Amino acid sequence: MSSRAAAKTKSTDQQADRPARLLAWYDRHRRTLPWRAVAGERADPYRVWLSEIMLQQTTVRAVGPYFEKFVSRWPDVTALGRASLDDVLRMWAGLGYYSRARNLHACAVAVIGDHGGVFPDTEVGLRALPGIGPYTAAAIAAIAFDRRTMPVDGNIERVVSRLYAIEEALPQAKPQIKEMAATLLGPSRAGDSAQALMDLGATICTPKKPACALCPLNDDCAARTRGDQETFPRKAPKKSGTLRRGAAFVVTRGGELLVRSRAEKGLLGGMTEVPGSQWLAGQEDAAALAQAPELKGVTHWHRRAGVVTHVFTHFPLELVVYTASVPPRSRAPDGMRWVPVATLDGEAFPNLMRKVVAHGLDL
Repeated sequence: MSSRAAAKTKSTDQQADRPARLLAWYDRHRRTLPWRAVAGERADPYRVWLSEIMLQQTTVRAVGPYFEKFVSRWPDVTALGRASLDDVLRMWAGLGYYSRARNLHACAVAVIGDHGGVFPDTEVGLRALPGIGPYTAAAIAAIAFDRRTMPVDGNIERVVSRLYAIEEALPQAKPQIKEMAATLLGPSRAGDSAQALMDLGATICTPKKPACALCPLNDDCAARTRGDQETFPRKAPKKSGTLRRGAAFVVTRGGELLVRSRAEKGLLGGMTEVPGSQWLAGQEDAAALAQAPELKGVTHWHRRAGVVTHVFTHFPLELVVYTASVPPRSRAPDGMRWVPVATLDGEAFPNLMRKVVAHGLDL
């Protein structure tokens, strides 16, 4: 056999052996996570689903405490589905991307009403539920039900794009990455294969300074052979959104704060906020101040020094904060309410509003 033929045979054997090498590595180095079943035990679909929804666009470190709070309060999907949306939003406050919380509750209600409290065990059935897209359906199907499918999250995208040196940039490369990721599935243990790739990306094949020497797939990683692994996955330049500006109005009545709930649909839907102006590009302070709530006894708004800044997915935001106080027994405008400052931790404030309130009240 020629040296070229021998090298080709060795490469083919290495590729065929990848799923086994990956699982062997996982059995030794799997992470201990609060939602992950221990080795040999079947995963709980509720815990898998809850963790996958929470982990969307959020880190494992941030999700851990929230997951523990949720399962302590609502240990199964029936308990969560019977909770009020307001309670779910309050518990979710601070985790961000609040449409996930609304979909989480809607999904629990649907599982109870349409499936007798039992999650569907196929990708197709899972996709029909609120808030479950292609990735989440594949993740639940693989991890909870051992369906032979490979979900592709950010960690897996990075591992696969490096392993095969996929030159096409994201997001256009997603179909190719998904196709190649499926080659890492063995004949069984689909859920473990998926979690192995997730762990590999999180702990070894990291965005910067990957620990290639410790990787079970390093012998035939195309990017490592070339020496440019940190340049994968290729990414198209990010488009930065246009800065929007607005005003927030922090109004107190003794030990109470004036708040309202945002519309159910849209950005921060259903969350609690202090009254504010529209958030518009190029909005002048005077125009924002003109949108202050009408309150009897308020003739002057005090502008706090500085601004509150926040970055959403599609745009950065700057809010000027104005404060005022009203006499006891002052009525809240329509659609607003008074809540005790002492119990603000229990309100469904997004992080932005917590910054606004802290800035306005010197908390």
